Amino acid sequence: MHIEISIPQQRLRLLNQQDELLREFAVSTALNGAGEQKNSYCTPRGLHLVRAKIGAGMPLGMVFRARRPTGEIWTRTLAEQHPGRDWILTRILWLSGCEPGYNRLGNVDSMQRYIYIHGTPDTEPMGEPQSHGCIRMRNRDVAELFDMVEVGIQVDITG
Repeated sequence: MHIEISIPQQRLRLLNQQDELLREFAVSTALNGAGEQKNSYCTPRGLHLVRAKIGAGMPLGMVFRARRPTGEIWTRTLAEQHPGRDWILTRILWLSGCEPGYNRLGNVDSMQRYIYIHGTPDTEPMGEPQSHGCIRMRNRDVAELFDMVEVGIQVDITG
């Protein structure tokens, strides 16, 4: 299996080894567009792999800070108490670049930039760029994807 993410289409596709579509999801990539530079708040392109899966067994809407569950479940009231917070919810698939000088090492390292596929509040739009660089998904969708993939799965981000 492998994952393809299209920045222009704002879609994530999970394919089997024969390139047959298993699942397709709407996503939200970076508001700032595609780019690999550290502190750019852009979504990095190129070949990646899932380096870590975080959040197995957590309830939908679990809030993560620094990749650790806080014990909070996202609600509108919680969001009102923390305006401007970049909500990372439900599950995290932490991406690592595979192409030295492009999305790995130095000022272009996707893993050091903390680029994830993760859940976001269901109030946030999908299918349009809104993130700070990560690939946002609906909570139910990211939980489903999380259960279908293993650490090491290839992720190709195009844009």
